[in-house]
Amino acid sequence: MKFRSKPRFDGPFDRNLRPEIEAIVDNIEKVMIGKREEVLLCLVALFARGHILLEDVPGVGKTMMVRAVAKSINATFRRIQFTPDLMPSDVTGISIYNPKDQKFEYRQGPIMGNIILADEINRTSPKTQSALLESMEEDHITVDGTTMPLPNPFMVLATQNPIEYEGTYPLPEAQLDRFLIKMKMGYPTPAEEIKVLENVALAHPIEELEPVVTLQELLSLQKQARDVFVDESIKAYIVDLANQTRRHPLIYLGVSPRGSIALMKAAKSYAFICGRDFVIPDDVKYLTPFVFGHRIILNAEANYKGMTAEELVADIMNLVHVPLHMHGRGKER
Repeated sequence: MKFRSKPRFDGPFDRNLRPEIEAIVDNIEKVMIGKREEVLLCLVALFARGHILLEDVPGVGKTMMVRAVAKSINATFRRIQFTPDLMPSDVTGISIYNPKDQKFEYRQGPIMGNIILADEINRTSPKTQSALLESMEEDHITVDGTTMPLPNPFMVLATQNPIEYEGTYPLPEAQLDRFLIKMKMGYPTPAEEIKVLENVALAHPIEELEPVVTLQELLSLQKQARDVFVDESIKAYIVDLANQTRRHPLIYLGVSPRGSIALMKAAKSYAFICGRDFVIPDDVKYLTPFVFGHRIILNAEANYKGMTAEELVADIMNLVHVPLHMHGRGKER
């Protein structure tokens, strides 16, 4: 497997960003050099109240990205280091009997935070990986029959090493489906890597990072993102893309309705970040590989031919008609 440096992103994100978004991005880029696209994709998931899976080789900044996002929004940050011997109770917490009061008391696990870093999630067993399922989907956990709400906002950013690496457990399909977006970090360019060396020469910039929005402001931004308008033709476009994954001859398991919902939520968040109160087809086209790629399973023929999920998603996008007209567009800000 080859890991190449990624060119600097120069897409629609670079135009008309909302001032609040620009402030958050500028703050995170004090730490993450040359990762503008990845930073903005993290914000797409954050405003859509979704979760992110970061897959790449060690040492390219996955953990630092999560810490920088948490600091920028003044969120409670918790880190869970996944290891082969990690137990589900190490994630959710446990009830311990207090002989003095003669009752069980709940001791919080690291899942009780706003931004959760599930580091190297594929280093632990599927049993412990599944401990995240309820929290990621329902925003609460159940310990010994008692259901407890999680903090608001709540977001899981999981990192994993490529599955070809030794000592890894592939994530179950049900777990993968809970992640709104899956993306890679990529190596920096030589010029960016020199800038990284200069930044950490005396002290790491993450230690001096200050929040630029409050949690209350973040909740307001999330609500505004949810209110973005989606035309019926855009909804039909999303459903057509999902249906094509279910009918494609080289795909064993296609995208579920949860995947369609995820793509709509991500597109609304994307449009909001770009300063619009309505979704356009380009929003959907850009996000489809990040939202659908990890939700499909290739069949034996595709694996024999050496095809990838990314290639099949691109093929599907070429097959689906892009809507040219929308009936109820909002006004661009």
